[in-house]
Amino acid sequence: MNKFKHILIITIALVLTNMLVNAQMVLTLEDAMRFAQENSPDIKQSRLSMEQNREYLNAQLAMLKSKFSLNVTPIQYSNSETYDEYYSQWYNSERTVSNGGLTIAQPIKWTDGTLSLRNDFEYKSTSTETFDNITDPLNPTKTTNNYSGFDNNLYLSYNQPLFTYNKTKMNLKRQELSLENSTLAYSIQMLNIERQVTQAFYSIYQKQMSVQISEEEFKNQEISLEIIRSKVEAGLSAKEELLQGELNYATSKSNRDNAKVDLENAKDQFKRLIGVSLYEEIEITTDIQYVPVLVDLEKAIENGLSQRLELSQRQIDLNNAEFDLIETKATNEFRGDVDLSVGIMGNNENFANIYENPTKSPQVGVTFSIPIFDWGERKARIRAAELKMESTEIDLKSQQDDIVINIRQVYRSLQNLNTQIGIAEQNEKNAQLTYEINLERYKNGDLTSMDLDRFQNQLSQKKMDLANALINYKLELLNLKIQSLWDFENDMSFVPRDLQNNIKSGE
Repeated sequence: MNKFKHILIITIALVLTNMLVNAQMVLTLEDAMRFAQENSPDIKQSRLSMEQNREYLNAQLAMLKSKFSLNVTPIQYSNSETYDEYYSQWYNSERTVSNGGLTIAQPIKWTDGTLSLRNDFEYKSTSTETFDNITDPLNPTKTTNNYSGFDNNLYLSYNQPLFTYNKTKMNLKRQELSLENSTLAYSIQMLNIERQVTQAFYSIYQKQMSVQISEEEFKNQEISLEIIRSKVEAGLSAKEELLQGELNYATSKSNRDNAKVDLENAKDQFKRLIGVSLYEEIEITTDIQYVPVLVDLEKAIENGLSQRLELSQRQIDLNNAEFDLIETKATNEFRGDVDLSVGIMGNNENFANIYENPTKSPQVGVTFSIPIFDWGERKARIRAAELKMESTEIDLKSQQDDIVINIRQVYRSLQNLNTQIGIAEQNEKNAQLTYEINLERYKNGDLTSMDLDRFQNQLSQKKMDLANALINYKLELLNLKIQSLWDFENDMSFVPRDLQNNIKSGE
């Protein structure tokens, strides 16, 4: 019975262990990137800003369509008494009105004018009482006038600004640029999060390598300790050698534990970065084999200068600065307005006969606004706008220079890393061979444990140097891809995700 219980306990323990292992989340770099793009707060903010500007553009486009508006006054009643000083008479007026107006306004994008069709309909009932006290002051005569009827005014009008910029087209272009700018900002944020996730991913990989190397070192120290313990027990080595071996063993164990702590701390930071629960157990996996990549410096620079999103943003800033200059030049400007209107009016006590005797009502008006003296306000504002535009042009040129410099730096770094990787690979082989030779010498009693520990540390360091060189090479390749927007590993253009679709959906 007890044997059965032991078997049952062992079986349950194995099942639970298997469940815990299976519950661990194994992440590739692509998996981590997908989590980050879905859960990163910065990405969410950029996406919301982009969607907000798209709605602003939709609203601006809607403003170009015909607007229908209806104003209705169901009833308006007034009763007033007025004194006429000329006739020295009092008038009592009672008025009841119901009216409504329908307006259809169509903005004209290409001229910045507005074409409107308006119909005003009104029903009114009035009663006016007058008292004539001039003929007979003691017995004033009361006269009552009543009227009720319908009025309708239908007219077509057009308003056209003159000698000024087209505000409608400029506002539309500003909203299009705002959407494009926010879309670019979203794509840049996507690139930034890709850089952050990749760096953090490989940092964890480094720490996993450190744990693996420290585990190997710890096992070597276990073997070394057993060897020296056997020698001391056999009287072939001094007891001090055993004490040193035990110290090396304890130090190696401590280094292994410290590496594990660093790894777990890095995993917590990584989980927060990509938006995974802190209570989720994760492990990363990647192939970091060294594959040399041929990089064309001229092509990288050319593609960077033509495709970099930051340059597009600077160009948008320059366009906005030009718009600001146009608006500033309109300050206290000479301008005019032309108003044209043609319509027909009718009124009658009977609704069916409202246009029995229609009246045409053409109108035309030209208005000019002529500034005389503004104490230099317009000139100063124009100069300030011109300076802002010059500053934006300098920013654009500076951004271009930064791109060229950064691409050149990354290119040189890649060339250097190619050499470093070759050296690191050879150093690791030499260190491995050196350790194995000296381990045999240690077994034969020709080497102390302190000397062997030095060769062990050298081997561990060379392995980490190789891992670091490979990781740095991968990161620099990513950096070049971000700087030039060209993927030299796959020899294809690197267009940020969703950029083209987002711009097209806003058109």
